[in-house]
Amino acid sequence: MDDIILKTVGLTKHYGGVHALSDAHFELKKGEHVAIMGDNGAGKSTFVRQITGVEQPTRGQIIFDGRPVEFGSPIEAREAGIEAVFQNLALADDLDVPSNLFLGREKILVNLGPFSILDRKGMRRATEEALVKTGVKIPNLSNTIRNMSGGQRQCVAIARTATFASKLIIMDEPTAALGVQETAQVENIVRTLKEAGEPLILISHNMRQVFDLVDRIVVFRRGRMVANLRKQDTDGQDVVAYITGAKTAPEYQGAA
Repeated sequence: MDDIILKTVGLTKHYGGVHALSDAHFELKKGEHVAIMGDNGAGKSTFVRQITGVEQPTRGQIIFDGRPVEFGSPIEAREAGIEAVFQNLALADDLDVPSNLFLGREKILVNLGPFSILDRKGMRRATEEALVKTGVKIPNLSNTIRNMSGGQRQCVAIARTATFASKLIIMDEPTAALGVQETAQVENIVRTLKEAGEPLILISHNMRQVFDLVDRIVVFRRGRMVANLRKQDTDGQDVVAYITGAKTAPEYQGAA
């Protein structure tokens, strides 16, 4: 169990009569990269929302870093060491790169309550170090997010996540709206995180990307986990069969 960073036991989420997630049993090892795949409405995002404290499960248990947790908010999950990049990025358009990296976690030079003086040099220096660590290339850190390309915005969000994630990174469709070159840059960041031993959960519809980047593939269908596949033991056609319901792994038969 020492090498398990995240485990869910029977994780379930109901919205009234809608069973968005049912009885999800999941494990992630330290340093492991796992993809979560499935059609729209399969339960992928619902699963992640429970882990990150955006929502609370109807029932089931989350064990993070060896202890049971009940995150009441994303802030509690973040304080525990979980950082997530969602599709909306949550960046401030009118702020520069260091201000976005430290949004809500600003370095203070002189603490005077609402009139505190920010340590802007310290934040810029830490931002430069974070970009080197993640392999992110931003030519001008003083540029506002509004004036950046979609790929640069995504890279800033990922750099922020990687900088502050002490134990787990989650990415939800990080390249869905990006072009070929920008997608390649984001994927290189993911590889850098892998080399650094950072555990990661990747939600993606991109089959090529999944097989390039992860160790294991978990498939959700109609709110249930229907397959848990090692990359070397499967292929794209096999994964699609699980996504569409044409095939169910033996250990999940009768569950979906």
